[in-house]
Amino acid sequence: MCTCITLKTRDNYFGRTLDLEYKFNEKVVITPRNYTFKLKEGGAFKTKYAIIGAATVVNEYPLYAEGTNEKGLSIAGLQFPENAYYNEIDKEKINITPFELTPWILGNFSSVDELKKVIDDLNIINIPFSEEITLTPLHFMISDDKESIILEPMQDGLKIYNNSIGVLTNNPPFSYHEVNINNYLNLTPDIADNRFSNKVNLCTYGLGMGAIGLPGDNSPTSRFVRAAFNKLNSVSESDEESSISQFFHILDNVSIVRGTTMTKDKRWNITTYTCCINTTKGIYYYKTYNNNQITAIRLTEDNKNSYKLNVYDLEEHQQIKYVN
Repeated sequence: MCTCITLKTRDNYFGRTLDLEYKFNEKVVITPRNYTFKLKEGGAFKTKYAIIGAATVVNEYPLYAEGTNEKGLSIAGLQFPENAYYNEIDKEKINITPFELTPWILGNFSSVDELKKVIDDLNIINIPFSEEITLTPLHFMISDDKESIILEPMQDGLKIYNNSIGVLTNNPPFSYHEVNINNYLNLTPDIADNRFSNKVNLCTYGLGMGAIGLPGDNSPTSRFVRAAFNKLNSVSESDEESSISQFFHILDNVSIVRGTTMTKDKRWNITTYTCCINTTKGIYYYKTYNNNQITAIRLTEDNKNSYKLNVYDLEEHQQIKYVN
C-alpha cells in the first residue's frame, strides 16, 4: 500500500504516502557526495550527488523508501507483492539489489534520460540486506522535472514504462493501471450534463456530480484513479506554500485512516507518513499520521559536502497552535 505522484507548478515536486501496518524506524536522511556504498555482488561506488529522503539507517547504510538527489532526480519504491521478481547474479549485467537501487540511481545519475542509457543492462538481484532484513517486493517510480518512468522487475524480465500520468500505486502491474483508467474517461470536474436520455429532464442537485463514479475505496486500483483525477485536474498557484499545500491535499485524498484497512494478520494498515519533495530546491516536506503539521528539511551545501550521513528524527508529536 502506497501512492506516489509528481506535480509541477513553478518548481517540480515528487512525493508519496507510505502505507504500512508498522514503523520501520524511518528518519529523514541526507547522504552527502562521495559517500561510499558497498555492493552485495562485490565492488562499491561513491555518490556523485547528495541525496535526501526517508530511510532507516543500519550500520551507516541508509535503506531509502524514497529520495531525491541534488539534481532533482527522484525515486520511490512501492510494494508490489506476488509480482516482483528478483534475479540471480548475471555477470553480463549491472547487478543491483532492490535496497541498493535508490542510492545507486540517485548517487550516479542526474536525470531520467541519463539513466535510460544504461537501464537495459540493469539486473535487480535476489540478495537480502541481512538475515534479519529480508527483501520487500517492490516496483519503482523514477522522475525528474521532464519525465517519469516505472520499473517493474518481473519473472519475465524488467518492465520499463513511460509514465505520462505521473502516478503509481501497487498491484496490479502498471500496464493494467494504464488500461483501467480508460474506464473513467467520462469523469469531469465540470458541471455534469444530462447524457442519460433526452426524453427525461434530469439535472444536477449539487456540485461534483461530474465525477460520480470516481472510486473511493482504499484498493491500489482505486487510489491510482483517484490520485490521477485529482492530480491531473489540480489547479494551484505557483508559489511554494500553495504548491506544497496542493500536493498534500492530493495525497490526503488517498491516505489510509486507521481502522479502514486490515492486513491478513489482523493489523491496521495506515498512512504512517506523507512526503512532498521540492526537487528543484531540494526541500523535503513531510507530515506523519500523528502529526499533521508540515515539517521541512533542506538539502544544504553543508549537508552535500558532509563526511557522514545527516539524520533527522521525524516529528511525531501532534503540533497545535493555540490562539487563545
